[in-house]
Amino acid sequence: MDFDFSPEQKEIQHQANRLLSERCDLRAVRRVLEGEAPYDRELWRQVAELGWLGVAVPEEYGGLGMPRSTLCVIAEELGRALAPLPVCSSMYLAAEAILQAGDETQKRELLPSLISGERIATLAAAEGIVGATAFAQQQTRVVDGGLSGTKVPVPDGMVADWAVVSAGRPAQPDDDCGLYLVDLNGPGVRRSALQTLDPTRPQALIEFKAAPAQALGAAEGGAAALRRTLDRAAVLVAFEQVGGADAALAMSAEYAKIRQAFGRAIGSFQAIKHKLADMYTRNQLARSNAWFAAWALDASPADLPLAAAAARIAACEAFEFAAKESIQTHGGIGATWEGDMHLFYRRAKSLGVLLDGPAGWRNRLVDALQVKATA
Repeated sequence: MDFDFSPEQKEIQHQANRLLSERCDLRAVRRVLEGEAPYDRELWRQVAELGWLGVAVPEEYGGLGMPRSTLCVIAEELGRALAPLPVCSSMYLAAEAILQAGDETQKRELLPSLISGERIATLAAAEGIVGATAFAQQQTRVVDGGLSGTKVPVPDGMVADWAVVSAGRPAQPDDDCGLYLVDLNGPGVRRSALQTLDPTRPQALIEFKAAPAQALGAAEGGAAALRRTLDRAAVLVAFEQVGGADAALAMSAEYAKIRQAFGRAIGSFQAIKHKLADMYTRNQLARSNAWFAAWALDASPADLPLAAAAARIAACEAFEFAAKESIQTHGGIGATWEGDMHLFYRRAKSLGVLLDGPAGWRNRLVDALQVKATA
């Protein structure tokens, strides 16, 4: 059992790191944060041309057909750079849902435009405090081909061209749902932007009123496909969080070497050493869980629910802790708009509530442990 990445994957990660270091520094993140554009369109075009969006998509649908773990190393670099791109909504969620539930025609029609970056898609599953997997409590329904209900928050919902929407049908069991394709520019759809802590990862509220909906694959069994989609997305988001946590630690360590107080570098003070050591320990724990989940993505689907939940929980805790402690390490400047550490805190909080948030994943971890104990 080898949890390490292959030399080819490490080279891809190196190239991704180099491009993002040159093209997506924190000034680029600020331009999106402070501007009107919802994401960096030029960077989106570049990553699409490099094939990043199609890394884990089979070749017959226009992708590169690489293992899903290859996308993990790219996700880590996207997280390290705080890249303001809709990769998560379009590829981790929508594209994965199509691969999990779509029929051959839908895969061949929809995936190439996502891989090329020509179209953007998203997954609309959550209904406010009701998580994406709380099927029995969701109110969205499909009747006679028309989908009605409200989904919030929807990642990149204002820029997406279409969405995979979870919804029930009359006479369908409460613990199941269907997945449906809905044109977000079509009739019966109303979108509203949400004010969020991290505008570089925007969210939307979408209201559907008898919007034309096409079933994604079979109308039944959507709950299982959605769970598989969320498990896979959780691993990729965990790598983004690990990358962001590592970047926050590196910036703090560098600042601690050069900032002087009482005639010496603050990194020589025990209080600062403890902060950095605690950040490093949590980051390494999150990384080990993420590596195990990446291995399960490719080699052990049976272990994926447990591995994904563990990776998600550890990564949420590590990134938020690193972001908060980095602000403290930077002192007064760390709490100002001019300082960059609030960019990491924003992203940590934004990713922390994505895909149900840590509380939902703790419940999934318990469920996975019970399944493993009784197997």
